[in-house]
Amino acid sequence: MKRRDFIKRAAPAATLPFLVSGFSLRAYGRSPFLESLVASATATDRVLVIVQMNGGNDGLNTVIPLDQYTALNAARSNILITDTKVLKLTNATGLHPGMTGLQSLYINGKLSVIQSVGYPNPNFSHFRATDIWLTGSDYNQIFSSGWMGRYLDEEFPDYPNAYPSAVMPDPLAIQISSIVSTGLQGPAVTMGVAITNPNSTYMSPGASDDPVPNTPAGHELTFLRQVAEQTQQYTVSVKAAAGKAKNLSTLYPAAGQNSLADQLKIVAQLVAGGLKTRIYVVNIGGFDTHSSQVASTAASDTGSHATLLGRLSVAITAFQDDLRLLGIENRVVGLTFSEFGRRIKSNASLGTDHGTAAPVFIFGTNVQQGIFGNNPALTKSDGSLNDNIPMQFDFRSVYASILKDWFGTAQSELQNVLQTPLFNVTTAQMPAIIKPSAVTGTDEGKAVPREFSLSQNYPNPFNPSTSIQYALPRGAHVRLEVFNSAGERVAVLVDNDQSAGQHGVTFDGTRLASGAYFYRLQAADFVATKKFLLIK
Repeated sequence: MKRRDFIKRAAPAATLPFLVSGFSLRAYGRSPFLESLVASATATDRVLVIVQMNGGNDGLNTVIPLDQYTALNAARSNILITDTKVLKLTNATGLHPGMTGLQSLYINGKLSVIQSVGYPNPNFSHFRATDIWLTGSDYNQIFSSGWMGRYLDEEFPDYPNAYPSAVMPDPLAIQISSIVSTGLQGPAVTMGVAITNPNSTYMSPGASDDPVPNTPAGHELTFLRQVAEQTQQYTVSVKAAAGKAKNLSTLYPAAGQNSLADQLKIVAQLVAGGLKTRIYVVNIGGFDTHSSQVASTAASDTGSHATLLGRLSVAITAFQDDLRLLGIENRVVGLTFSEFGRRIKSNASLGTDHGTAAPVFIFGTNVQQGIFGNNPALTKSDGSLNDNIPMQFDFRSVYASILKDWFGTAQSELQNVLQTPLFNVTTAQMPAIIKPSAVTGTDEGKAVPREFSLSQNYPNPFNPSTSIQYALPRGAHVRLEVFNSAGERVAVLVDNDQSAGQHGVTFDGTRLASGAYFYRLQAADFVATKKFLLIK
C-alpha cells in the first residue's frame, strides 16, 4: 500500500509531507525554527458548534409560513399544525409548537432563521446528500475532504506534525461521537478527534520503545507511534479542560433523556474549561419521517416530529443558557442543518417524503436576529402546488458567511475551502449572519477587524505571483517575511508601522525555484505563519 493510502485509511490524524524538488520536507531536517513555523495559526478564541439533524427534517412543519396557510392546508391537511398553536416569530412566520425555547431565543435576539437552504440539482439519497453537505461539493462531484477539514488545514499547516504545540495544544476539532464526521476530513488526514466522554481515555495504538526496522513497514510503525503519542497528549488536555468547568444551567434534561443535550453539555464544559478547539460537531437523528410524523390528524402537534423538534429546542436553549452562566456566551455560534427537507405534499401515512431545501438555524449572542429570505413558494403561477421547495440560499454561502464573519477568513482562503464549479464565493453571497459589532469589534459597524489575522494566499499554488492579505485591529509595526523550507529568509515584504484595517501585498516569486515556502506575519504580539507552493 502506498504511504498516501496508508495514512488516509489507517490513521485518525496524519499529514502528507510537502515535496521540495522531489524530496520530502523531512529530508531537510526539522529545526526549532521550522517547528514554530508549522505550528502557527491565526489567533482566535471563537468556537463554531455544528448540529447535524440526521434524516432530512421537514422544514414546513418546523418553520411554518402562516401567510400561506391555505396552500399548506391543501398540501398537507393530514399533518398540518393548527395555526392557533404555531409559535409566532412574525405575523407571517412561526415555529412548531414544540420549539418554545427557540422562540424565546429569537425574541431575545439570539436566533436567526435562514429560509430554503439547499443547492442546485438536489440529491434525494440520505448518503449522497449528507456527503454533499459535509464536503461542500457540487451535486456531480465527489470530494474526499470535508469543508471544515479544509478550513482547519488552511489554518493549521502540516498537521499533525509539530502538534500539539504551544500555539495549539488542543484538538483542532471535536466530534461528540464514536466516529469523526466526514466534514472534518482534511485534504490528507482527519483534522479532528471523536470523544464520547471527556473523562474517559481514548483508544489508541499501544506505545513501545522497541526499535523499528528501516523498512516501509517500520516507517509506518513509526508513524502509528507518532499518532498514538499525539492522541494521548490530547487525552490529557481534554481531561484537564473537563475538570476545570462544571455545567451551570438547570435547563438540561436528566442524563440519558436527550442525547443532543448530553452532547452539548460536554461542549459547554470543554469550552469553559479552556480548550482552544475551534469546531465541535454534535448529532441528533430520527428525522426520516416517511410515516407517523404526527400522532394523528387531530393531534398534529404531537408525534415523532414534535418529539424531535422539542428535543432540539430544549437542548439548544439549555446550552445557550449554560454558556451565559459560564461567561462564554459571546465566544460561541451554532449552526443546525439537515441533509435535505421534505416534500410540500404529505403522504397517506401521516408523513412526508424526501425533498429539497429546508431552513437552517444560526444561534448565539452574536448572530443577526431575524429571518433571512422569504417564506417558501408553495404554489405555481397558475395556483397549483409546487412539488418541492425552491432553493433561496446555497448552503455553501451560509458556510462562507460564517467563516468570513465569525472566524475572519479572507476571501482568498474561502476560495480554497469552498469553491466548486457551480459555486463561487465571490458572487454567491448572502446577507451577513453575524452582527457587525462581532465582525468589527465596534457597535458602529466600521470596517475595522476584530482581531489580528493572516489569510491564506491566493492563488495557491502560484506562478509567479500571489496575493497575501492580513488584518490589523489596531495600529502596529508589521513585519511580513518569506522563508524557504530550510528556514532561510528569502524576502521581506513589509517592515513598517501600519494602521488598523485590512491590508494586502503581492509576492513575486520569479527569481525563486519551485518548491514549498512559508510566509510569516508579526504584528505587535501576534505571530502567524502560512505555507504556500510555487510551481513553475
